[in-house]
Amino acid sequence: MDKINYIPNLRFPDFFEKWNLKKFGSITERVSIPVDVKNGIMYQQIGIRSHGKGIFHKEFVDGKELGNKRVFWIKENLFIVNIVFAWEQAVAKTTDKEIGMIASHRFPMYEPLRDEADLNYLLYFFLTKKGKSLLELASPGGAGRNKTLGQKELENLKLIIPEKKEQQKIASFLTAVDEKLQALKKKKSLLDQYKKGVMQKIFSQELRFKADDGSEFPEWDMKKLGDISECLDNLRRPLNDSERQKMQGNYPYWGANNIMDYINDYIFDETIVLLAEDGGNFNEFKTKPIANLYKGKCWVNNHTHVLRSIYKISTNEFLFYSLVHKDITGFVSGGTRAKLTKGEMLKIPILLPSVPEQTKIANFLSAIDEKIHLVHGQIEKMEVWKKGLLQKMFV
Repeated sequence: MDKINYIPNLRFPDFFEKWNLKKFGSITERVSIPVDVKNGIMYQQIGIRSHGKGIFHKEFVDGKELGNKRVFWIKENLFIVNIVFAWEQAVAKTTDKEIGMIASHRFPMYEPLRDEADLNYLLYFFLTKKGKSLLELASPGGAGRNKTLGQKELENLKLIIPEKKEQQKIASFLTAVDEKLQALKKKKSLLDQYKKGVMQKIFSQELRFKADDGSEFPEWDMKKLGDISECLDNLRRPLNDSERQKMQGNYPYWGANNIMDYINDYIFDETIVLLAEDGGNFNEFKTKPIANLYKGKCWVNNHTHVLRSIYKISTNEFLFYSLVHKDITGFVSGGTRAKLTKGEMLKIPILLPSVPEQTKIANFLSAIDEKIHLVHGQIEKMEVWKKGLLQKMFV
């Protein structure tokens, strides 16, 4: 191997030593504390649920069910790997929360040698592309459950690593990045929860807005969707994959739930509400949108209904917020691919306030959406940045 490959592309200025080639087995020690299984005793067993994320799921199992299976007590601060899905970067770190639990032989644990390796550094390394390729190399066999990590193969893997102090510096920096990322995700989650709660209060009329002069708005009226909006389905036109491939461009091509592609032509050039016709998230309406709002030029296929508000009766923005998480399962027919026909769609009841109150409601919710969108953008940028760091800070 060329010596130039022993130095990462991005490095802290305090370090100058060349990185060294070492076997995984020379910088870690296998930890296997066997469990003397007893029938009738319930043991809490762990497994890695989310590959590469370090998230554990836990289940209780009777000692009788374990039989002669090899199981081991878990210690904290160990590198643990799922041998069945190692090639998918199913690695994690044990914490004090797992003390007293057990792991089967499918989850070998390793303790970094004190002067050789930092646990967090090893964890980050195996989440890089290089780490993934090494885990694949040590997992002979076919795909899925036939592609199993071998203990000898793992211990013989050669890693190019720096001295421990530099490992700790890298791991500490990436941990700070992760903490910032988690803080942003928590912020977005709280905003999502707040918006959900506010929408429930608004559409149940527990929360009402007032006019600019402080007066009360009129009571809401129950209307049918067909009475307060125009259906533009006759303008839709589906395009198959080959047609879209020949029309690649910058205009969104909408399907039932989202933008499927970008093409060089458009059908609509206005604000429209898109309500899924088939393949929508109808049964998951509480957590997933069944409608979308789009402003500008776009193309729409035949898997989503196209609605436009009627002037002085409704606004597109209010229609969208009224529908996006609405339970319309009673109007949907079909089995595995549920369908909302045009006729049934037009019957959907909508509680409709006056246009000025619709506008206030939409503006209020749009402001929350803008904050959510901003935080979502920050999360995406930080995830891209972290991905770049993982590529440049390791060899």
